[in-house]
Amino acid sequence: MRLASIAAVFSSAIGVSAQQQVLGQQSNPPNIVFVLTDDQDVHLSSLEYMPLVRKHLIDKGTYYDKHYCTTAVCCPARVTLMTGKAAHNTNITDVNPPYGGYPKFVKQGFNSAYLPVWLQEAGYNVYYTGKLFNAHNVDNYNTPYPAGFTSHDFLLDPYTYNYMNSSFQRNKDPPQSHEGGYVTDVLAQKAYGLLDEAVDAKKPFFLMIAPSAPHADIQNNSGSLSFDAPVSAPRHANLFEDVKVPRTANFNPEMPSGANWIRSLERQNTTMVDWNDHFYRQRLRALQAVDEMVDTLFSRLESHDLLHNTYIIYSSDNGFHIGNHRMQPGKSTGCEEDINIPLIIRGPNVPINQTTQLVTSHTDIAATIFSLLDIPLREDFDGTPIPVTHKAIEAEENKRREHIQVEYWGFAGGEGIYDRRLHQNNTFKGIRIVAEGYNLYYQVWCTNEHELYDMSSDPGQMNNLLEDGGKVDSVFGYSLEKAVERLDALLMVQKSCRGKDCREPWRSLHPDGSVQSLRNAMAERYDKFYEGQVKVQWDYCHNGYVPEAEGPMFQDQGSAFSDEGFMWPDWV
Repeated sequence: MRLASIAAVFSSAIGVSAQQQVLGQQSNPPNIVFVLTDDQDVHLSSLEYMPLVRKHLIDKGTYYDKHYCTTAVCCPARVTLMTGKAAHNTNITDVNPPYGGYPKFVKQGFNSAYLPVWLQEAGYNVYYTGKLFNAHNVDNYNTPYPAGFTSHDFLLDPYTYNYMNSSFQRNKDPPQSHEGGYVTDVLAQKAYGLLDEAVDAKKPFFLMIAPSAPHADIQNNSGSLSFDAPVSAPRHANLFEDVKVPRTANFNPEMPSGANWIRSLERQNTTMVDWNDHFYRQRLRALQAVDEMVDTLFSRLESHDLLHNTYIIYSSDNGFHIGNHRMQPGKSTGCEEDINIPLIIRGPNVPINQTTQLVTSHTDIAATIFSLLDIPLREDFDGTPIPVTHKAIEAEENKRREHIQVEYWGFAGGEGIYDRRLHQNNTFKGIRIVAEGYNLYYQVWCTNEHELYDMSSDPGQMNNLLEDGGKVDSVFGYSLEKAVERLDALLMVQKSCRGKDCREPWRSLHPDGSVQSLRNAMAERYDKFYEGQVKVQWDYCHNGYVPEAEGPMFQDQGSAFSDEGFMWPDWV
C-alpha cells in the first residue's frame, strides 16, 4: 500500500514510535470520535463526578495524566489542537480580534490549512457539532464558511455560553435559535444525527463534538456581557448539594503566592468562598448532561458495530481554577490547574484501564490523529504523535520529550460574580518539565519576574524558589543557578521554535544529539556553555504576539554546543 509506505518514511524521519507502522497496515481505516469539553479541569476532580465517562473511557482506555494545553484559553488552545502549531506560530493568542477569534483564524490563512481540510484531503468524511472558535457568530458564520466539513452544526456566538438560549447553524442553513432547550441536550441530538449521517455514508469518518459545558454562563445584554455560574439541566439541579471546591494547599491561602498580579490578590472572604463553592457545584451539574451524552454515543457506536474500529478521544481546551492562589473562577495562567487537562483515548489496541505519565500536549493532537489514520505527518507540526498502544507507550517512556512549553498573552479575568477586573500584563512564557527525579515549572513574565517550582514537594506552586529570601538553594541535587541556566536555555529555544525545533529543542542546543533531557544537560562539561547563553527576557508587555516585545530569540544567541566545540545550529 503506497500510503502506508509513505507514512513509514515520514514516521522514521521524525522519530515516530512503532505504533504507527503497525496501524498503517490496517486494511479497514479506523474512525475517530472526539469529545472536547470547554474549561474542564483535572485538579478540581471533575472526572470523579462523571461515572459514565469513567465507565466507557477511563476504565476501557488509557488516561494521559500529564497532558497539557500550551495556552490556557479557549480559541488559541483550539487552534493549536486543530493545526498542530503552538500559538506563537499561529499568532492567534486571544478569543477575540484583533489578536484572536474566528476572524483572525481566517485572516491567518488557516481556513484552508487545518485538521478538517487535511482529513477530507485524506479521504475522510468530517462532521462537527458544538463550539468551533470564539467570535464565530450569527453574523460572520458564512464569511467564509469554515472549510473542511462534510456536515456540521455549529454553536454560535453570542449564544455559545447561554445554556438555555443557544443558536446553531447547520451546513448552509441560517442560524436557528433553540431558546428554552438545554444546550447540551440540543447538542447531543445533533451529534447523534451526525453519527447516523456518517454511518449512512459508508466512508471512514471523523466526528468532533464540542459542548460548551462546564464553561461559565454568559448573557449578552445589548453588547454588555454578564458572567454567572454554569447552568445545569433541570434534572440535575439538586445534585452534589454538599460538595465544595477541593481544599488543596493553594486554595485561598493565608499567605499570597505566585508573582505579578496574582501575588497582589487579597484573600477571599467567606461570602466569596461560599459563592465559588456554588459555582463549582454548578460546573459538576453542567457536566452531567455531557456524561449522559457520552453514554448514549457509546450505545450508538455499539449498535452500529463501530466500537472495534473507532478511536474515541476525550479532552478539554484548557483547565480551570477556583480559589487557587486566591483567584476567582477562571483560567489563563501557568498554574497547574489551568494547563494540566484531561486526555483519554480508547480504541483498537489501546491499553485498557491504564494511566501513563508520558508528557503530551495539544500540539500533539493533530499529529496523533494523522498517525492513527495513517496519514503522512506534516513536517511543520510542532508536536509529535502520542503513543496509544502498550508497546508504543513502553518504547516512548525513555525517549519521549519530558517537557511542554506554556505561553500566554494579554489579560486574565475572573468569570464569577466577584473581581471582574481584567488583570493586565498576564503575558508569559513557561516550561513544564516532568521526568524521573525532577518535576518542575519555570516561568518568565513579561514584567521579567521569574518563577520556579519544585512540583514534587510543592504541587500547589506555593513556594517560588527564585523569590528573594527563598528557603532552598538547590533542586533535584543541583544548585538553583545551574538548573535555571538549563531551563532558561530550553525556554529560549521553545519560545520561538518552529516544527522540528519544537519537537527536538535539545538538539537545537546540542546538534550532536548528546543531550536529550534536562538530566543530560546538567553534566558539568556543559556549565560554561549554559553560563554564556542569552537569557529569556521581555522588552515590554503586550496583549498579543509581537516579536519585538519579546526580547532576544534563539537565533540571536550565537552558538550551540557540540562535543567537538561550538557550532551554529542548522536552522539559524
